Amino acid sequence: MSKILIVTDAWHPQINGVVRSLERVALEMTKVGETVEFLTPQDYRTLPCPTYPEIRLSLTTSGRMRRRLEEIGADHVHIATEGPLGISARRAVLAMGQTYTTSYHTRFPEYLSARFPVPERWTYAWLRRFHNGGSGCMVTTATLEKELAAHGFRNLMRWARGVDAGDFRPDMTPAPALADLPRPIFMNVGRVAVEKNLEAFLKLDLPGTKVIVGDGPAKQSLQARYPDVVFTGAKVGDELVSHYTAADVFVFPSLTDTFGNVLLEALACGVPVAAYPVVGPIDIIGDSGAGVLDWDLQQAALGALDVPRDFCRDFALTFSWEASAAQFLGNIHAAHGISTRNAA
Repeated sequence: MSKILIVTDAWHPQINGVVRSLERVALEMTKVGETVEFLTPQDYRTLPCPTYPEIRLSLTTSGRMRRRLEEIGADHVHIATEGPLGISARRAVLAMGQTYTTSYHTRFPEYLSARFPVPERWTYAWLRRFHNGGSGCMVTTATLEKELAAHGFRNLMRWARGVDAGDFRPDMTPAPALADLPRPIFMNVGRVAVEKNLEAFLKLDLPGTKVIVGDGPAKQSLQARYPDVVFTGAKVGDELVSHYTAADVFVFPSLTDTFGNVLLEALACGVPVAAYPVVGPIDIIGDSGAGVLDWDLQQAALGALDVPRDFCRDFALTFSWEASAAQFLGNIHAAHGISTRNAA
C-alpha cells in the first residue's frame, strides 16, 4: 500500500464536480488500504479569484511547497488542478527529482476564451507544458483524449467518473417548492456562470417551466433577463436529489465541461438528458438511449421527454465510484511503473 498526496486548488466551499470526484475517489481508495492526503487552499492564506470570489487562490512559494511535500513524504503526488497550488507543487516535485500525475478537469482554453480575449492556442501551449512534464495525465473520456492528443498532450490515461446510486435515486419525493410549477419541468443543475452556456438553454421556446439549480457569478444577471425562469440557488444532499426528481428533462448546454457529473446524477434519479453532442455528453450518453443529443437543443429537450425514466436509472447503474477509484489508482501505479501484482 502507498501514500498518495492529491494537490488541488478546487476545494470546499466550492460545489462542483472536481471537488466531489476527488473526495469520493479518495474515500474509495482508503477502503482498499491506500493512504490519501490532500493539499488544498484550506492549508494556506488565500485571495479571492477575480470575477470568481468563491474560488480561493492560495499564497505560497515553491520552496515552502517543497518543504511541505518533504514533510508529508507521499509515495505519489497527483496534481489535480493548474492553479497556484498546482503550479507550486509541480515545480517542487520536479526540483526534488521526482515525478507526478495530473488530471484534466476543465476545457480551460475554451472557458478562458469565453470570458476574456485570450487565444485558445496560448492556453493550450501552457497547459501542454504543465501536463506533459508529468508521467501521466488523466482524462475523462475517449473524445477528450483524442482532442488533447491532437494538441500535443502525451501520456494520456482514462479516468471516468461514477455516481452514488444510493444517494441519487428516483424514489425521493420531488421538491415541494416545485410541485405547482407548469409542466414539463426542464432543469439544469450546476454553477451559474458564463462558461456553462446557460443562455442557450434559457432562450429555448419550451413548454412548461425552466429551472436552474445552483449559484454563481452570472445568476443575478440571468435572473434579471429571464424572469420566467425559476432560480432555486444551490442545493445539496436530499434537497438536491428532490430537485432532480422533480424534473422531466435535464438540459445540459455546456460546451466546455470534460465530463459532467451532473449528467450521471440526473440519470440516477431517472431524469433523461438533453445536450449537445460534445465532449462529456457524447461519451456518457452516446447512443445509449438515456437522452437525446442534438445541435438543435430545443429538439433534444423535447425529444428527451419520451425517454423512459426507468431506462435512465438502469443506465446510470453501470457507473460506480468503486470502478472510478480503481481506474485512478491503476493510473497512478502505471505512471510510476508499478505492476498490479507489486501494488497489492
